[in-house]
Amino acid sequence: MQHIDWSKQVESRKHMVIEDTQKFLHIKSVLDEDDASADAPLGKGVKEALEFMLQKGEADGFTIKNVGNLAGHIEFGEGSELVGILCHVDVVPEGDGWSSDPYGAEIRDGKIFARGAIDDKGPTIAAYYAMKIVKELGVPMNRRVRMIIGTDEESNWRCVEHYFKHEEMPTMGFAPDADFPIIHAEKGIADFDLVQSPLAEQNNDFQVEVLTFQSGKRYNMVPDFAKAELDALKDQTDIIQCFNNYIRDNDLSGRQYVDGGRLVLELEGVSAHGMEPNKGKNAGIFLAKFLVKLKLNAQAQQYFQFVTSYFGNDSRGRALGVQFRDDVSGELTINVGKLHYTKESGGVLGLNLRYPVTQKIEDTKEKLELFLQNKGFVIDNFTNSNPHYVEASDPLIRTLQKVYEEQTGQEAELLAIGGGTYARSLKSGVAFGPLFPGREDIAHQRDEYIVIDDLLKATAIYAQAIYELACVTDQKE
Repeated sequence: MQHIDWSKQVESRKHMVIEDTQKFLHIKSVLDEDDASADAPLGKGVKEALEFMLQKGEADGFTIKNVGNLAGHIEFGEGSELVGILCHVDVVPEGDGWSSDPYGAEIRDGKIFARGAIDDKGPTIAAYYAMKIVKELGVPMNRRVRMIIGTDEESNWRCVEHYFKHEEMPTMGFAPDADFPIIHAEKGIADFDLVQSPLAEQNNDFQVEVLTFQSGKRYNMVPDFAKAELDALKDQTDIIQCFNNYIRDNDLSGRQYVDGGRLVLELEGVSAHGMEPNKGKNAGIFLAKFLVKLKLNAQAQQYFQFVTSYFGNDSRGRALGVQFRDDVSGELTINVGKLHYTKESGGVLGLNLRYPVTQKIEDTKEKLELFLQNKGFVIDNFTNSNPHYVEASDPLIRTLQKVYEEQTGQEAELLAIGGGTYARSLKSGVAFGPLFPGREDIAHQRDEYIVIDDLLKATAIYAQAIYELACVTDQKE
């Protein structure tokens, strides 16, 4: 293989990489099924982001394909085997409390700030320019390279399911959607609801009736806002004073006001990725901890007691009896991503459970069902994505280790994560960057950003990786 200075190739395109990253980040590509149509099944913003990438690929001379407006691909090269680069253009909701416009892509202190900057639009542009560099160099290839673009990674993965029903499965590949050096193990991910059953008996001696309670929009995000509407039969002044003391004592932000006779309590937490709930402050759980101390109506009392007893100080499933860990991927985690209660229908908890690669989800679900007996809750809407694991001896791993070590001078340690990436769609697939060791993980948080130097460095790494994977020699791997 010929020697190519990949960093120099990236540097010559630096301004284009930054400019296209900003343009891409301007698009609010959040799932919006209320705005869906036949040609935009996940909403107009998501469709616009998909088209942005496909139109860019077509303009640069790649072969492109839109697959049912749920996914697409950008391809070049020759050969019967296919190297896949799996990216996604959808982003989680922006949340509150940003220092600048979440879709402004403002540059400050050498960073681009926007929702999706690190997850996954910045890395998608890095991988795209890596492909563009290899293509423009005209090096001989005996494998094709295809960027597969998903649109529903942050929700239900309908894009991947649809894509691989109609299109070729890559021989090997990587997803630029997590950490460097190399993630070869990803925990299993189960999303499900715990739905409160109606109570047969109600109490008549309550002093506060919870009318509505709402927190969180996604299973895989720590909620950063919670709101409750109360019908307080006792003096509201006492509740207001206790609430103000509570948010002060717990270093939280919040407010209270009266609207149409209802007492409204609002509380702000700190958002984080659901794979590690302890990095955030769950606004829903914090507000539940306050409400449970009031003399509530029976249905609400049961709901908030359940929330605080089993999730108030435990993100590892110990209180539920489903805790587990292994040496490959660490501990099971549970994120309470959605909390909802109404006087009429009772309560629901939306949980995001991430379990180690050696844990059997069937056994875990059975344990949970047994635990819930006589607790007043049942499991509903259960979905599961199995764990993913690639052996260290796999040729893909060896190639990417070589590339990373040559580009950074650092050891390419193999990692395991609680996050789920498109890499798990492939038999031989890993997550590969873009977050470098020591960098703050701000995916799904307010003021999400990507460091520009890291964006460019990742582009160089991806370019060499594509070259090494697609321009294989006659030697056995």
